[in-house]
Amino acid sequence: MTAREASCACGEIRLRCHGEPVRISVCHCLECQKRTGGPFGAQARFLREHVEFLSGEPGIFERTGDEGGKVTQRFCVKCGSTVWFTLGADPDRIAVALGAFADPSFPQPLFSVYEERKHAWVAFNESAPIKHDW
Repeated sequence: MTAREASCACGEIRLRCHGEPVRISVCHCLECQKRTGGPFGAQARFLREHVEFLSGEPGIFERTGDEGGKVTQRFCVKCGSTVWFTLGADPDRIAVALGAFADPSFPQPLFSVYEERKHAWVAFNESAPIKHDW
């Protein structure tokens, strides 16, 4: 079984994800843009039982998502990196920020959501089909 480690920028917060993600996606909502400081957020969702927490005590920020559900972000209080988040509507999965894996060979996202907020200059290599949410 594949195991991938993710961490914050300073290495204080670390986790290990076992197996393949159940979903890899990009989100163009305005809150993901704020959370990442970029034009979209990219994350891999894993079943909760496939995520092993290795070290660190994350800070927690809770907010209400665009569709009214609770979003709970976990981040490093030392370096500020978001490492993972959970969705109230999907309690059995943990969404790990793709950047936390620091792995350019990580599989490509296959879902793109909130595209009505996508920056006009963002385009993806669609060698694999991406399911778009227009």
